[in-house]
Amino acid sequence: MNKVNSKNNIPIRLTRERWFHITEEHSEMAGYYFEVLETVQDPEGIYEGNAGALLAVRKIKKEKFIVVVYKETSQKDGFIITSFLTKRENQLKRRQKIWAKQPQK
Repeated sequence: MNKVNSKNNIPIRLTRERWFHITEEHSEMAGYYFEVLETVQDPEGIYEGNAGALLAVRKIKKEKFIVVVYKETSQKDGFIITSFLTKRENQLKRRQKIWAKQPQK
């Protein structure tokens, strides 16, 4: 199990069971383990998900984004639910944006 801190400075864990679930449901994610963790720790944007979940988003290729769905359950704990790749940036933008990375000067 690995942990990274979210933008709210809450430890978010990725368990072996969750990683197995992610790669079983989304086989294209198999080579993106560290990118999943980096997306939670340093996303380009965070959107409101369903049932209190958050969606951390990061561009990984020209028109491809990694999305990590996670929950912050308390001030000291959180966990990754799932992750997937998408080209549908417009569907993400329909959601409420909670946080956005500031452009470099």
